[in-house]
Order: sequence, then C-alpha cells, then structure tokens
Amino acid sequence: MTEPAVALRTTLSATLIGFGAIVLWSSLALLTALSGAAPPFELAALTFSVGGLCGIIYAAARGRLSALVQPSRVWAVGIGGLFAYHALYFAALRRAPPADASLIAYLWPLLIVLFSAALPGERLRARHVIGAALGFAGAATLFLSKGASFAVAGGAALTGYGLALCCAFVWSGYSVLSRKLKGAPTEAVAGFCLATAALAAACHAAFETTVVPENVGQWLAILGLGLGPVGLAFYVWDYGVKHGDIRLLGVASYAAPVLSTLILVAAGVAPANGALALACALIVGGAVVASHRG
Repeated sequence: MTEPAVALRTTLSATLIGFGAIVLWSSLALLTALSGAAPPFELAALTFSVGGLCGIIYAAARGRLSALVQPSRVWAVGIGGLFAYHALYFAALRRAPPADASLIAYLWPLLIVLFSAALPGERLRARHVIGAALGFAGAATLFLSKGASFAVAGGAALTGYGLALCCAFVWSGYSVLSRKLKGAPTEAVAGFCLATAALAAACHAAFETTVVPENVGQWLAILGLGLGPVGLAFYVWDYGVKHGDIRLLGVASYAAPVLSTLILVAAGVAPANGALALACALIVGGAVVASHRG
C-alpha cells in the first residue's frame, strides 16, 4: 500500500472514531433526564470524575500514566475546553430560554469548519462551508420547533445569549487547538476530566445545594453519563480532531441534536414531527455535500 493510501486510511479511521463522540453525545439528553434532579455543577463533578477515573485506569493498564505529564499550554487548552464550555453553557441556560441558548451554542460545528482554515495543511473549500451551513439550518429547524424564538430580549436574556456564543467559540477553539497540539496523547484527556470535575465540585459547593440521587436507576444514569457522553466521548473526539478530517467532523456534529431527539422519540419522551424529518434531511444533506470529493 502506498504512503498516501496509508495516510488516507489512517485519516478515515480516525474520523470514524471521532464520529463515536457524536453518537455518544446524542444520549446526553435522555441520560440526563434519567439522572434525577442533581444541579448542573454537581452532575458535572460526578460524571467527569467517572470519565477521568476510567481514563486513568486505562492509561495505567497500558503503562501510559506518563501521558498526563504535559506542557502548561496543553493543560490550559484541555481544562479551558472542558470546564469553560460547560460552565458557560450552564450559566447561559440560567439566563436565557434553553432552546435559544442551545441554538446559539450549537454554532460551534460551523466555527470548527471555518477555523480549520487556519490549521497547517488544511484547505477550506466551498463544500465544507455549504455543508456546515446546511447542518446549522437543520439544527436551527430542530431548536425552533422546540421553542427557540429569541423573543426574550431583556438584560438577563441578552447576557445568556452572549454566554452561549462564548460556548460556541470555546468548544470550537478547543477542538481546533487540539489539532495543533496533536502531539499530546489522548490519554491526557483523563487529567482534563479530573481537573474539570474538581472545578465543577468547587462551583457546586459555592453556588448549589447538593441533591442525592433517589434510587439505583438515577445512579446508573449518572454512571452511564460518565462512561459515555461525559467520558469516552471526549477521548474519541480528541483522537478524531487530532488525526481525522476535522472539517467533516464539524459538519457531522450537527447530527448530535437530531440523534438525541430520535432517541427521546424512541423512548417515548418526545413526539416525532415534521421539523425532525426536515432537520434530518438538511443535516444528512450537509454531510453528503461536505464529504463529496468530486
């Protein structure tokens, strides 16, 4: 096999691994709903602890604990991405209507596609921008069907909108900067998760009242969150954006809210409607356009 063919195969494999994060994130809404009434920072502290500890166990089993020893800039990007994004998102939801804030925050896939033009060896083509725009249109269709209207324009809501926009820049910046720091091994994400858990615990102690899960089901949902969408997802996303097609991953990320809604529909928690079908069509169309190499 020629060297270009090997490189293409490696990129494709890493991209497929990165897709795993999108699938895992789609379970976030259902598992969060099943986890009970724990406030956001408490839930973040619990789930990131699970995700971080699993990563530490995996790294230790492979004799790779030394991967946690990284330059300060790597830690700054990792902790800044994981903790800052979630802190800003929680703050945005408290100040603006959730559907509005979520739609603004979900500009991050489009920003990843745009910011990728600044990466060495990457070229931003029209198909990537068109694909990302179609993906955002699909996500917008979905969130508008859930009540996003931006009708609230008071001081608190405007602050929430601003915080949600910061979310989009933080996660897209984290993803693109991770690509620039591709020499840092994915095992280092375990340290980022544990640091995020500690910061979330501190915020919980300062701003929230502890709510103990009421039953085994809620504890299992919290464990599931830590193992999946707030655990493994960050490891496979790290590997995907570092070694895969970051622009295609950005476009494909718009599938997460649609897959999440489909899971809620399958679980009988949300109804199916025409907006969901249209969102699916737009997002799939965007991914097809972005991946076309003709």
